[in-house]
Amino acid sequence: MDPPVDLLVKDALLLVVDDEREIPGGWVAISGGRVSAVGVPGTEPGATAVVSAAGRLVTPGLINTHHHIYQNLTRSFAPAVNGSLFDWLTTLYPLWAALDEEASYVSAYVGMAELLMGGCTTSMDHLYVHPRPGLVDAQIRAAQDIGFRFHATRGSMTRSVEDGGLPPRSVTQSEEEVLADSERLVKAFHDPSPGALIKVALAPCSPFSVTRELMIATAELAERLDVRLHTHLAEDRDEDTYCQEMYGCRPVEYFEATGWMSDRTWVAHCIYPNDAEMRRLAAAGVGVAHCPSSNMLIGGGTARVREMRELGLPVGIGCDGSASTDHASLWLETRGALLLGRYRGGPGAMTARDALDIATRGSARCLGRAEELGHLRPGACGDLVVWDAHPVALAGALSDPVEAWLRCGPARAWTTVVGGQVLVERGEPVLPALAGVLRDHTRIARSIQNLA
Repeated sequence: MDPPVDLLVKDALLLVVDDEREIPGGWVAISGGRVSAVGVPGTEPGATAVVSAAGRLVTPGLINTHHHIYQNLTRSFAPAVNGSLFDWLTTLYPLWAALDEEASYVSAYVGMAELLMGGCTTSMDHLYVHPRPGLVDAQIRAAQDIGFRFHATRGSMTRSVEDGGLPPRSVTQSEEEVLADSERLVKAFHDPSPGALIKVALAPCSPFSVTRELMIATAELAERLDVRLHTHLAEDRDEDTYCQEMYGCRPVEYFEATGWMSDRTWVAHCIYPNDAEMRRLAAAGVGVAHCPSSNMLIGGGTARVREMRELGLPVGIGCDGSASTDHASLWLETRGALLLGRYRGGPGAMTARDALDIATRGSARCLGRAEELGHLRPGACGDLVVWDAHPVALAGALSDPVEAWLRCGPARAWTTVVGGQVLVERGEPVLPALAGVLRDHTRIARSIQNLA
């Protein structure tokens, strides 16, 4: 006997199940938080709750593979907007030293609401400044309060400016503190079971902000606890120079020497590996979080996405930091991937379906969840988006709803569903606490920016 259907989303203009199946007028049924069936019009089952897509595109939920949500407390900070990556970091590190549990909670809550509005149903977050304890715990509480699918990554910085790094000592920790708290968080919150809403990964910030010893120890800890690894890699030409001077090798060589060349690892940006390094990364199964808007705003280059995908690297989409990209719209990042791909490689280098595949199945591979996220085949997690755009924006776009989704617009999430729960309805978050959290966010942001 088929399980009862909890939620039915029907009357789609086009239901995108995965990269191989699209159903005009299709429907998707969710039972017990999982996709139980998909089908053609006229075959819909009965359901406890029904959402009409009313002729809109329906896709799997988009997946964010790189973010620093706390940075929405310092968005578009005027003294930093025109600096290089390293200038930007050194300007903002002192402000981020004020981060506490309340600030971490409200920034996470607001950031997750924004992600949901942009069609994101699963996100990681890379929190690497720890001036006070309990910051990742606060993020996880926000995700649990919302019902958001969240991969918390316990970031770290141990090499302060006094030790030859970039950050001030106020936002760094000792290796012992980092490793102890990393293990505590995994044991307290990481859920290894299928369909989990909360997972934890380990994420030293970058080669220039932690010691070699911590890189090695973190990789060993991740192996012992069976969790994933994340860091920034090959993001900036200054990183090449730093690694040559500090370690006597290139960033990817250092990454490999410290035990990170593994299929449990995904990295942010990966703009400057050479051809041989890309082949080694691909052979090891290392994933890449491609962050189009951040790349363009900082002006430091962008990943060779087409070549990476041809080599078999898992490539996903990332928003990157809310103070560099200044938004958390996965739709906008996916459109950015389409544009950058064509800008780099010509009109045949990237289609809207390629970009959607990167933002769904590619991202799911980066997070180690390709079986249950990034598609709407029966058995997948019940995460989906009904997309909306103004009729004026879509006027004349009659032949291909997927291309129109990214070429026309802007598009927004009309309905966002996570695990069968509707969290955005008619374009608005279904989060009763949001108004009060926004007021707290404004108060804290003004204080951190010294505007109080």
